[in-house]
Amino acid sequence: MPDHVHMCLSIPPKMSVSSAVGFIKGKSAISIARRFKGKQRNFNGEAFWARGYYVSTVGLDEMMAREYIRNQEKNDIHRDQLNLEV
Repeated sequence: MPDHVHMCLSIPPKMSVSSAVGFIKGKSAISIARRFKGKQRNFNGEAFWARGYYVSTVGLDEMMAREYIRNQEKNDIHRDQLNLEV
């Protein structure tokens, strides 16, 4: 499913999760608009990312979570192909 993004981030303890996600969503939306829409300014009123987000903490299973993220696209393609065969 190319309609979502998985990331494994480490943020400083003084930074809130909402600030980190807001920063990433804001900067990436501006960059994408500049690169693919040819916009240089005036991004008011445009929405690129969905309003919400999901966050989970990773402790002892960090390597397993990183592996899941690395292989997510491959797993989604495989799952989509299985659904088509039914």
